[in-house]
Amino acid sequence: MEFFRKIDLKTTEQQIQKSLTLSNLEEISSDLFNLTEPNDEEANIGGIWGEFTLSRHNIRGGIRFALVECPNALCWTITAGFPPDSDSVIIHLTINQKNRNQEFIEEIDEFLDDMSQCLIRFFEVNKV
Repeated sequence: MEFFRKIDLKTTEQQIQKSLTLSNLEEISSDLFNLTEPNDEEANIGGIWGEFTLSRHNIRGGIRFALVECPNALCWTITAGFPPDSDSVIIHLTINQKNRNQEFIEEIDEFLDDMSQCLIRFFEVNKV
């Protein structure tokens, strides 16, 4: 399944990669938090779905996060600068299931809504 959020924020791939780190995870989402001190590419986190290793990788256009041990292979990207809306940030979340129960889908929607609001606040406060 795929989920998307479009955020009206003008930023760049470089700004996303430099600014959105595992160290400031709690500014990016109020649903996730570090359990230990993260490094640049991996963190032990807690959140609405339990405890996982969260990986972070630079990709073309931004970054990709993945819950390494997640049975749904949940991952999401935060990117900017692509047509047809080059002046927006796109969050794209995927899981490896074609169908899930409504409660899980609602949790994903709430997670993405929260992350969208947190990113708007983060980019406004930090003038990124």
